[in-house]
Amino acid sequence: MFMLKEFKEFALKGNVMDLAVGVIIGGAFGKIVTSLVNDVLMPLISMLTGGINFSDLKIVLKAADPSKEIAEVAFKYGAFIQNVIDFLIIAFCIFMMVKAMNKLSRKKEEVVEEAPAGPTQEEILTDIKNILNDIKEKN
Repeated sequence: MFMLKEFKEFALKGNVMDLAVGVIIGGAFGKIVTSLVNDVLMPLISMLTGGINFSDLKIVLKAADPSKEIAEVAFKYGAFIQNVIDFLIIAFCIFMMVKAMNKLSRKKEEVVEEAPAGPTQEEILTDIKNILNDIKEKN
């Protein structure tokens, strides 16, 4: 019973919920980037490279044999190139988001730093000491 209560406290903490939302949004964002690469960028790159479809690029290590039901064994480096492009786009987008967040947090820090500083503990104690001395001298 105690473990269930502890798990409930853990699962309902703000950080865990933020992480869950981030994972869900990240998954959706990954699909968008994959579509961007596969449906927009790769056709443009293919057009620039003379019609090469990167997803079809491969080195056949062993040809398929339909009579023996043996599948083709191939080194599919074209799919790897697409995945590298996916990664670079995602990494660049995350870099831009972190850069924007850092810029916003710096502005918040500057506002906090501009707030007037109150008296230090030593100044307060010195004032109290002076007040007590004044009271002592009057008596």
